[in-house]
Amino acid sequence: MTIKEMIHAQVTGHPVVLYMKGTPQMPMCGFSATAVELLKQCGAADFFTVNVLDNPDIRQGAKDYAKWPTFPQLYVNGEFVGGCDIMREMFESGELRTLLTAKA
Repeated sequence: MTIKEMIHAQVTGHPVVLYMKGTPQMPMCGFSATAVELLKQCGAADFFTVNVLDNPDIRQGAKDYAKWPTFPQLYVNGEFVGGCDIMREMFESGELRTLLTAKA
């Protein structure tokens, strides 16, 4: 399985996927910490995360897959949503909660 195939399997195999630096319990950057907090505040208690610091191939592959240069990266229902700033804007407008509620 190639890195691209692995990433595709991850983002399509889980309703909510967050590629981040660190883990939800121990984020390794402020943006990842914020992304986790926003998801939790929207009621997304069960989301799949990938620590991009664990694997340089996944780290680069996720950037290439999304055509997005930074982390975190949020996917909902296999669709790329965006990074921390986009998540924050969507949270403030209520759009993030609506998207996450409709994930099922």
